[in-house]
Amino acid sequence: IGHPEIFPLVFTTQTQEIFNCRVDEDVTEGNCFKLIKKEDIIEDLKARAAVSDFHPVKKIVLEYPGEELLVVFDAQQQYGQNFYLVATEEAKENLLKPPEIAEEKEQEKEQEKEKDDDENKEGTLEEPVYKPLVRKPWVSLGSEKEVEEESVKDTVSKIKYLISRARRKFGAPVTFADKNASSVKDSYIECTSYQDKTFSIKLLEKDVGAQVVPKVRENSTQTKWTYPKNAATQYFPRAFSDEEKQKSLSSKKLEGFITSVLLRMEIALQQNEIMNVFFDDWRALAEDEGSYGSKSDIYLKEYQSFTDLHYLKDRTISCVCWHPNIYGIIAESATERLSYDERVDLSGKLLLQKSVIVFWSFSDPLHPQLMLECPEDIYCFQFSPSDPNIIAGGCFNGQVVLWDISQYEEKLRNAKSSAGGVKKAAVNLVNASLLNLQLYNCMSRTRGKIAQQCGTEPPLMRYCAVSSIEYSHRAIITDIHWLPDFFEVNRMGATFENRAEICVQLVTCSPDCSILFWDIRGTKLPVQTLSEKAKEEKIIDVLPDFPDTFKHLDLTWKPLIKISLCKSDTSVDYSPVRISLREEYYHYKTSDKVQSLNKLVELTKESPYAEISVPSGKVLKVLDNISTNFFVGTEDGEIIYSDWKMERDSKKPSQKHAVHDGVVHTVQRSPFFKDIVLSVGSWNFAIWKEGLATGPILQSSCSAVRYTVGQWSSTRPGVFFIGREDGTIDIWDLLEKTHEPSQFQSISISMITCIRPWIASAKQHFLAVSDDSGVLHVLEISWTLSHPSSNEHASVLHYFEREVEYQQYYEQRQEFRTKERIE
Repeated sequence: IGHPEIFPLVFTTQTQEIFNCRVDEDVTEGNCFKLIKKEDIIEDLKARAAVSDFHPVKKIVLEYPGEELLVVFDAQQQYGQNFYLVATEEAKENLLKPPEIAEEKEQEKEQEKEKDDDENKEGTLEEPVYKPLVRKPWVSLGSEKEVEEESVKDTVSKIKYLISRARRKFGAPVTFADKNASSVKDSYIECTSYQDKTFSIKLLEKDVGAQVVPKVRENSTQTKWTYPKNAATQYFPRAFSDEEKQKSLSSKKLEGFITSVLLRMEIALQQNEIMNVFFDDWRALAEDEGSYGSKSDIYLKEYQSFTDLHYLKDRTISCVCWHPNIYGIIAESATERLSYDERVDLSGKLLLQKSVIVFWSFSDPLHPQLMLECPEDIYCFQFSPSDPNIIAGGCFNGQVVLWDISQYEEKLRNAKSSAGGVKKAAVNLVNASLLNLQLYNCMSRTRGKIAQQCGTEPPLMRYCAVSSIEYSHRAIITDIHWLPDFFEVNRMGATFENRAEICVQLVTCSPDCSILFWDIRGTKLPVQTLSEKAKEEKIIDVLPDFPDTFKHLDLTWKPLIKISLCKSDTSVDYSPVRISLREEYYHYKTSDKVQSLNKLVELTKESPYAEISVPSGKVLKVLDNISTNFFVGTEDGEIIYSDWKMERDSKKPSQKHAVHDGVVHTVQRSPFFKDIVLSVGSWNFAIWKEGLATGPILQSSCSAVRYTVGQWSSTRPGVFFIGREDGTIDIWDLLEKTHEPSQFQSISISMITCIRPWIASAKQHFLAVSDDSGVLHVLEISWTLSHPSSNEHASVLHYFEREVEYQQYYEQRQEFRTKERIE
């Protein structure tokens, strides 16, 4: 408004209570001034940091010369907020003691006397007396500062030139002469610059421009240049007459030419019939490479195996994730092999056991590189797509945990073998699980002694934050996903643009009949007392490696949205165990193998989560093109298709299909087709088309052995892997067979619990497979299974479209048959 010494502020109820400036109690529209000591404001800034309402004017408060600052209650919100701060002593004095008050009082007294005189003299009129204007002192309100800021000032020093000439040369005669330009090269004369020895200017900076131009070659002919002339020509086609045609066809010259080229013409025509001249040999060569090998080449070779008898003994691996950016780093979480009743009976014993997430490296298969401490057993976890150093996990007790492994990133990149001489070998995997387990049993018995002597024990890192147990899930978190970085949701489920351009929200599901959305930015921080602050400092001193990235969320983190899917016929809710969103990340950008082997350049960019802030209160742009629909698999084998947007009525799914006889283990979208979803249940699997309400487009028959997990191939659109209870993996290729797997391979003697593919390089693809005995197998995928043919994507898409048309035709025939029966 033109007052640079006035700064509008928003005082929350808590700030009003701290500084005794409560609206309509301590300050009113009539009594709107409040003096606050500078020391109290500084203490509030230290206690509440960025949450303090004085944080926007922190620099002004620290540089203020006086001991008390004036805060004015702006009831009419003239400056846009409910309070404003006066930043100068002069303005404060003018507001508290304006110079016009005394003169105004005198004028009011004189006016009152005049009124009394008018009342006494009724019926008499007097001429108005002229009163000269009183000159008042000028009070500065900051306008001169605005004028000074808007004025143009010269900031660059001017260059001065001095041109001189000897006195004796004044008036000297000047002689000019003619010169023929044709006698000079290129027919022009150039006045080139020359170096003046009287001046020496050092060249500090030089702008040079370069442009790529085609090569030019100059040629000449023995023709004389003539003056151009305007000329016109008219012509008409000349055609042979019948006599000339007959003469030309009967000539011996034409007959001899045809006889000489007849043989070559016949050979060219035969070659055109034999092969296609427009055939692309390079593309055919690529297809031949892709189809190299026979059907027996469709197998998985074991690359490495990982296990640990100290942390993974009598445990089952619940989740496996590859590190998105570092070659050969893989993380796994393990849980106790106990039922719900057994877990309740042994709850006291389980609290004494340490739950961790273990990081392994290809360079050292015997020793873990890093371990993440967990408050409970972790059932699922995911790396953040924006920063792989941030990890989110779901616990057995329903809490969500966050880690920040930035300080160990360099250790993971430079991971080396601790045992010395450990070599990687690719071995055909047929029944090698028993041999691997026995090998690790023998080598892990002496691991504890060696670790104590050599110091090879991996570092243990504590979690940054854990959600409030009061507002978390009531049961185990079975699935967790990061929302993409280009949108975010509000408390009503509407999608808005994400101005931070990093992943800041999570979605989790649990059998407690709820789906929760979380925002890692949290809310405003509470005010800490001195005792709590001292206690926190002691904790930080005890845990020097404890990162404070998400300290504002620890034990206070609450979900943003809670969704419950109600059954239409009863008051019971569905129990989701797997969830698949339409908008989600399918795979990460992986580093090349050569760059990852200790040749990576150190990243100087700071983590995007280093200065994470509270969600902005500004109006965000609504994104209507983001789909809010999702698929959910339940404990009862049902596939639910619903929408997370809040409505007035109860949350009921739009589609429900019961195709699985048991718990749904996998609900995953195809990395190549966003509307194709794979679901795996206890005895069968199904492929769904989003938007088709009649049911799955492909449903397998019941298997002889239970299915436990499923996973799409990350490189071939028509290939996916199914894990079974007997430790076997079924490899399905929809372009080859749809009624049975193309190949099956035994991986372990225990149940397969998790499958994760990873693209290490263009020629090396891996498949991580974990089992119920705590062993993690890393398999190398063959060329046939990892490299698609040139038209595989189009063929698979055509197959799905054909199945959709078949489903629609089947529904039409069903309706037609029903009408016939009625008639």
